[in-house]
Amino acid sequence: MPVHSVHDTRPAARWEDAFLSGNGEYGIMVSGDPHRERIVHNHHRYVLPNGSLGMKPPAVADRLEEVRDLLLAGEPERAQRLFCDGRALAWTQPFHPGHVLHLDTPPGGRPVESYRRVTDFTSGEVRVTWSEDGRERMRRAFVSRADAVAAVEVSGPGLTLSVRLSGELPGRPDDVTFTTSAQVTGDGEVCLAAVGTYPPGLGAAGFAGVTRAVVTGGRVTVDGDTARVEGAARVVLLTRMDRASPLPRAGTLHAALSGLPADYDELLARHIPLHAGLYGRAELDLCAAPQARDLPVADLLARADTGTLDAALAEALFHSGRYFLLSSTGVLPPRLTGVWLGAWGAAWSGDFTTDANVNLQTAATVLTGMPELIRPYAAWIAAQLDDWRTNARTVYGVRGVLAPSRTDGEHGLLFHLDDDWPWAMWTAGADWLLLPLYEYWQATGDDEFLAGTLAPWLVEAALFFEDFLTREDGDGHLVLVPSYSPEVGPKGGRGMSGVNATMDVAAARHALTAAADVCAHLGTGPGPAARWRALADRLPPYRVDDRGALAEWAWPGLETADDHRHVSHLHPVWPLHDITPDGTPALAAAAREALLRRGDENLSAHGSLHRALVAARLRDGATARANVLKVLGRDMVFRSLMTSHNPGRETYNADAAHCLPAVFTELLVGSRPGLVELLPALPPEWPRGTLRGVMTLAGVRVDELGWDVPAGVVHVVLSSPRAREVVVVCAGAAEPRRTVSLAAGVPAEVTVALLSRP
Repeated sequence: MPVHSVHDTRPAARWEDAFLSGNGEYGIMVSGDPHRERIVHNHHRYVLPNGSLGMKPPAVADRLEEVRDLLLAGEPERAQRLFCDGRALAWTQPFHPGHVLHLDTPPGGRPVESYRRVTDFTSGEVRVTWSEDGRERMRRAFVSRADAVAAVEVSGPGLTLSVRLSGELPGRPDDVTFTTSAQVTGDGEVCLAAVGTYPPGLGAAGFAGVTRAVVTGGRVTVDGDTARVEGAARVVLLTRMDRASPLPRAGTLHAALSGLPADYDELLARHIPLHAGLYGRAELDLCAAPQARDLPVADLLARADTGTLDAALAEALFHSGRYFLLSSTGVLPPRLTGVWLGAWGAAWSGDFTTDANVNLQTAATVLTGMPELIRPYAAWIAAQLDDWRTNARTVYGVRGVLAPSRTDGEHGLLFHLDDDWPWAMWTAGADWLLLPLYEYWQATGDDEFLAGTLAPWLVEAALFFEDFLTREDGDGHLVLVPSYSPEVGPKGGRGMSGVNATMDVAAARHALTAAADVCAHLGTGPGPAARWRALADRLPPYRVDDRGALAEWAWPGLETADDHRHVSHLHPVWPLHDITPDGTPALAAAAREALLRRGDENLSAHGSLHRALVAARLRDGATARANVLKVLGRDMVFRSLMTSHNPGRETYNADAAHCLPAVFTELLVGSRPGLVELLPALPPEWPRGTLRGVMTLAGVRVDELGWDVPAGVVHVVLSSPRAREVVVVCAGAAEPRRTVSLAAGVPAEVTVALLSRP
């Protein structure tokens, strides 16, 4: 059976290799040194005030028609200067780490033996074990979903241990100050605190971490801010964190900790059902050799150097990716670094980058059987929606919603822009960000969520385009102007903006038709639905350039700049299904040509995996495989199985870690309403395997998909909460399309005989 863990035979030599646990609010990083353990504690809402909180979008609605005239006249640079209002590029409040829990023990007389650190994906627990001087030692740590606490236990005979908290992390700004303390609070108990104070006058006052240390079988004393333990059998350390203005009170946090049992196993038992109940729903079994599955992580990662999609490594990355996604989703969806960071100064503020990264990171949420995790994503949007309305009204003078290109999680105002980065011209953002919620509804049929939450938001996305689309071209098509294709301008370098960016065209069409569809589904009346469909019908068609490639701009004279990490113009393929090989074969061929012509620029992980998802939708397994190997074959995976943004493990980043489960799933199962496709882009290294627990946009669940290409057989078990018919497609099958009738709650088994490789 697949292994649902990762293990190492040495401690982390750098913070990026620390093993991870989290509950969607707190995240801890365990380095695992036997004598100098450093456990970094993070909180999802820790962002450093920098003056950007409350920055407003540019009030340029009165300039809109002049900007449109300039863009239609081919003067994008002048249009950008006018529309971006002379702004300097301001950044979101940067995500930052919290504090460090130091655990220091004197080394023994003999070397450490039998060292092992493990992350157990099924429980969320990190364990470090070793033997020294004939004594077995163990540290365990996890972050509880049940009790909102980070728990650490140190055990072994005759423990001698120094415990303290600090803010000693690389890159901390000089004007962020720390105070630390330790105080005996009872028999065998100490309260330790670390309080960080931000520069004054910019927002929140600071943040705090408080640890309740409970010692069993020994004595504990306090020396300054350090607790010293001697002769103990066990030490349990429970930590809570907060960020606020005025400063969080250590006493309040400690009082909350005092109400929890100081029994590590009891706390773990309360946590596991909540964690495992979500994690355990999906599994990928590629029939990897048992000895490969049991390799230490360094040896497992070395298998990426073979230039193949190694089965054992793919299994590990599928399971670790779902584990990281689960562990960093709770009070918010995952940031660029999930919920973990071991140094100050996160790249791109460690924020939520909304033009690509957030959607890629959350693509596996519903797909791999964790639909409950869409609720934090929905809450994240709900908290910003008033700001999106302000953006639309202030920038364009219209109804509806306009999303920013990034947010720190505290607001959604569109202020990150300048003359070279005209983010106010990106109109696709709201529909792009609402799409995961729309797909959740397609997969689950949750009409209560649709009616109470999503439908009103979809209507607002449609209202934006209803008011925005006022210009026509010579053929009577509505024109999207201004327009922007993240994060690249037309070929030639004369400005970043233009007319009819393909992503904007696709998003406008989807926003209008999705709103019309849900209104019809909910029976809210034909009036607005008919109006929106009529507008969608007047949008311009996609453009194929003279090379046979889907163009990034559906406007004459604006040509595609091919060498770039983003593939925004392939939005109609993924995540939309506006272009498909069977529905629009000519456009699908043009999309594939565009994909193959797109350069890699800096080989960013999100760019490669976005390409892989597009290729899977186009049934181009070779291109999908090649793009996955750009990540796995270029040293982009840390020893924790967390990933980097660029080759050579440059820039700690969760894009690849969280997205790979979605990529692997789409290689094996494709879906859209009414249809499930089996093995659309199967890699040749995976001739046999089983995938369990996948949800589809057809509203059916793939309880189990098994395939054995050499034996010429594919077997799938489907189920649905309601009676429905679904078309099952498998290329290379004796019967490539068949209609399956599903009774509500009754699994249906389908066996497919293969005539050729899918």
